[in-house]
Amino acid sequence: MDEPIPLLAVSADAGPLPTTTYEADPSHVHRVLLLYSGGLDTSVMLKWIQEHYQAEVVALTVNLGQPGEDYEVIRGKALTLGALDCHVVDAREEFAHEYIVPAIKANGTYGLAYPLFTALGRPLIAKLAVDYARASGCDTIAHGCTGKGNDQVRIDATVATLGPELRVIAPVRGWRMGREEEVAYAREHGIPVKGGTEQAPYSIDDNLWGRSSEGRWIEELDHAPEDDVFQLVTRPEAAPDEPEVVTVEFERGVPVALDGERLGLVELLERAGAIGARHGVGIVDHIEDRIVGLKVRDIYEVPAATILLLAHRELEKLVGTIHQNQLKPVLDQKWAYLVYAGLWWDPLRSDLDAYMDAANAQVTGTIGVKLYKGAARAVTRSSPHAVYDAQLATFAESGGLFAQAASPGFIELWSLQSRLAWRLRDENRG
Repeated sequence: MDEPIPLLAVSADAGPLPTTTYEADPSHVHRVLLLYSGGLDTSVMLKWIQEHYQAEVVALTVNLGQPGEDYEVIRGKALTLGALDCHVVDAREEFAHEYIVPAIKANGTYGLAYPLFTALGRPLIAKLAVDYARASGCDTIAHGCTGKGNDQVRIDATVATLGPELRVIAPVRGWRMGREEEVAYAREHGIPVKGGTEQAPYSIDDNLWGRSSEGRWIEELDHAPEDDVFQLVTRPEAAPDEPEVVTVEFERGVPVALDGERLGLVELLERAGAIGARHGVGIVDHIEDRIVGLKVRDIYEVPAATILLLAHRELEKLVGTIHQNQLKPVLDQKWAYLVYAGLWWDPLRSDLDAYMDAANAQVTGTIGVKLYKGAARAVTRSSPHAVYDAQLATFAESGGLFAQAASPGFIELWSLQSRLAWRLRDENRG
């Protein structure tokens, strides 16, 4: 049997005092709501919390559309490891309607590339944790976030906001176990280790809106992506040789149909993802500024987000005036930053949502997106609210909207200040 590993985190009888108002004092931890994925980290945590806090554990597993999960197996594993209960919550509909839809309306993208899929999921998971902790009589919520990522901010901030009477523990931030130590602890305590002792090549997070991969060579900036990282999207080189045009129909900024077929939102997201993945669409190799100060590289696979956000932006431009189309991207950027930074519950985010709803009131119509070997581009556009006149666009008669003969006077007034300023500076230059 392996030697017992040193446990460097807090224990129930000795450990550092909390440094924040929401961190748990070890002596006050009695029943813990654990956010449980069924993986190595959270399975070790489940046993470790019982052993070192002498606390009861209630597990919570949230389905946001992660592919390939067997939730009955996950629940059974939690119960076998001593959980009082394991709640499995299918939150796909809530995630789609209450989190992804606002992101679509706000063209939610951070750093010009990341469509916020993990950032959108964490406040919902933490909100459910608060609800189930209260219902289960828990005094503490536990999660498996590390101390160098964004997710700790998103979950801790949500719990502190929505459940101020609850406390938080995050053992992975403090126990300093590596993979080998965790495997040793799992063996000692009879915890099944998925895949044996071999370390998983990548750290994966996924849901309806996308998938991320970290670790291994991804951290090496001079290392080109290896094929085995792409488990969702077809490599563009292997995508079909014939392009496909998919049409996306929106009503008031919400996608409602693909290729003329009306679908429920979850099914639409899944189908858009499958179509995009088949054509190699949605691969993002991204350098990202985390809110904790680190600059990191991530590989994202986001086929559904790529298609739907592209289609939404194109339709929004079609129905918006020049002034709306100049202002909204600025507000979109602020919205995305609040979500990325774990401030989903900040009043400004909901204030911005009110603007996004108003701005999307006319975003109804259909966009055709051509997909071919990793590329996606809008090729057709239609809307009953299009701020577009085909006659004007083709220099035909204006239909009374304006007289072309008035253009010279407009140009003289429009350029007046610029001409005057240029003349003054030219004179000053001698």
